[in-house]
Amino acid sequence: MKKIKPVLPDATISEQAGLRYLHLDTPWIQGAMRIRKPQKLELEYIQRMMAWMLLREPQALSETRCLQLGLGAAAITKFCHSELRLPTTAVEINPQVIGICRCWFHLPEDDERLTVVLGDAARFVASDDNVGAFDALCVDLYDHEAASPVLDDEAFYRDCWRTLDDGGVMTVNLFGREASFERSTLRISAAFGADRVAMLKPTTEGNTIVLAWKGFELPEREVLVQRAETLQTRHSLPAAKWVKLLSAFQPKAAKAPKPLKPVQPAKTAST
Repeated sequence: MKKIKPVLPDATISEQAGLRYLHLDTPWIQGAMRIRKPQKLELEYIQRMMAWMLLREPQALSETRCLQLGLGAAAITKFCHSELRLPTTAVEINPQVIGICRCWFHLPEDDERLTVVLGDAARFVASDDNVGAFDALCVDLYDHEAASPVLDDEAFYRDCWRTLDDGGVMTVNLFGREASFERSTLRISAAFGADRVAMLKPTTEGNTIVLAWKGFELPEREVLVQRAETLQTRHSLPAAKWVKLLSAFQPKAAKAPKPLKPVQPAKTAST
């Protein structure tokens, strides 16, 4: 039987008040860029996806191998590649998203530190070629409806665990219905261990960033505070706020952000 390829939504852009937005055929915002500051991490939840830096040993940061599953508007990919100057790989299944990011969101062409892979994220992390190949993994996999993660079963998160080397950290953007959030967090906990999972309180828009790590204990808060001060000074990231918002994973107490209406700029110009 011939396998039917999934129909991927059209990627479009809109602009308002100096910001350029990526959409996948709906008003939902899949990413954003400030036109005059294309390397800046504009959205708060995208900034928080970089909280993995808090958990990496400072001496190991410069050797971090970064992987992003889901390109979005390429904000994290550009930051890791151009600001942090780290070896960076991004996996995106929709060729239109890659094309728009290259044309409209300042995503550079591949070089010795940047690889953009057109392909399926599940297959990528399941490949034996990628076992222990990365140290920082950012997972942001939502379809055009943004109801729940596209890849979200325990097997997928176990493959994410396999992809990380010892000392590696994963951040996952969770957004959607309460049942989806609770289910996703429990699956991450099953793959990494309940004592290897923490989360940041939800953003105003309802995004909760979950962190999971491999091969070490969560540093003491005093250590995290010191690391946060360094990150703020060197990279202008609001890392001190992340420490205040960070809490250990507690399944029974875990609460999800309420679903919100899609953000839709008042004036749009799609391409």
